[in-house]
Amino acid sequence: MIKRRVLVGSAASVLAVPSLVFSRSASAKDAWPTRPIRCIVALPPGGGTDSTGRIAMQALSEALGQPVVVENKPGAGGTIGSDIVAKAAPDGYTLGIATSSSHAAAPVFRKDLPYDPVKSFTAVTMIGTTSYILIGGPSAGAKDLPTFLANTKAQPGKVACASLGPSTLGYLLTKQFEISTGLQMIDTPYKGAAQVYPDLMNGTVAVMLDNPSGSAGLVRDGRLTGFAVTRPSAAVPNVPTFESLGVKNFTDVFWYGVVAPPGLDPEIAERIQQILKKALTAEPGLSKLRTIDVEPVCSTPADFSATMARETRQCK
Repeated sequence: MIKRRVLVGSAASVLAVPSLVFSRSASAKDAWPTRPIRCIVALPPGGGTDSTGRIAMQALSEALGQPVVVENKPGAGGTIGSDIVAKAAPDGYTLGIATSSSHAAAPVFRKDLPYDPVKSFTAVTMIGTTSYILIGGPSAGAKDLPTFLANTKAQPGKVACASLGPSTLGYLLTKQFEISTGLQMIDTPYKGAAQVYPDLMNGTVAVMLDNPSGSAGLVRDGRLTGFAVTRPSAAVPNVPTFESLGVKNFTDVFWYGVVAPPGLDPEIAERIQQILKKALTAEPGLSKLRTIDVEPVCSTPADFSATMARETRQCK
């Protein structure tokens, strides 16, 4: 009887050990976050990436009860800020806003890219997608796309077109647009879209292929002309599509997502994704995104990782 009691007691002790370990592990994860989180936006304030990132991070902060501090780290088409995220500690206190440019197009133009767009990050969620819009100011010399195309063809190499640099998807699509329409424009690189808008309005540059998430308000107010969009946009409903104006196969979209350094605890990634899905696919988050022409996706970490890998291969 004594031996049996000892064996039973020993077995109970052994069984209790995993339970104790699990309890401590769960408590550590449940405690996150215990301090402010920083989110790196790799472009200047005021553009579409910044606006989308701030909407998402405000929702995350409200749900977690901790500040999420947005830090703008612009440069090299978003690759400088992205590299900061890639090299940070995977402790859940550094996040980044990834885009089609920094994680799909950049490898095409940057052979010295300091990070792998897929392996150097933990994919958390794709926030959503947006269209492209060709916007212009007074030096575009037109108020509609056919007139702009005719005027620009008549003066090859003289119309200035702004871009965010040769490592961005916008630059790549601008070159595609020029080839498909027979235009020859002068590329004028900027660090961020918010810096382009004043120069469009004062005539320093003529046009830019932008995302409505940054410029829709300026188009609605009449301060900039919206010539065409790659897909119908609720943010600028009166702007026609390229397809409807005869520019075929120009229907690309741009995505924004949340990433973290490699090695982030999967449970933290899933928790962030679930918070953003709940906040951004229902009101008021849904309206906030659609006002800047972002259609929410809020995919799982696994789905977002697969999307980044696929689009990186396609761009190459």
